[in-house]
Amino acid sequence: MALFESYERRIDKINAVLNSYGIASIEEAEKITKDAGLDVYAQVKAIQPICFENACWAYTVGAAIAVKKGCRKAADAAAAIGEGLQAFSIHCYV
Repeated sequence: MALFESYERRIDKINAVLNSYGIASIEEAEKITKDAGLDVYAQVKAIQPICFENACWAYTVGAAIAVKKGCRKAADAAAAIGEGLQAFSIHCYV
C-alpha cells in the first residue's frame, strides 16, 4: 500500500537516502523517531491538518536522520531534516 502521493516515483530515492544512514525503510525511520520520544507524523498533522501525507513522512525521515546522526544543535538537526525533505523531491525537467 502506498503511504503517500507518488509513492512509486519517490520510494527508490527515499530508500537510498535512508540506507545511507543505515535505516532500512520509512517504517524503521518512524520507529527510530518514536523510540526517541518523537511522533513526528502526529506533530506535522497537528500543525497543519490539511498537509499532504508525504509531508508527514518527509519530516519523519528527516527526523530519523537527525537522530541517527546524533544532532544536538538546531542547525545540525535542521540540515538533517532538510535531507529528509529533499529525498521526497521529484525533479521535473521541461
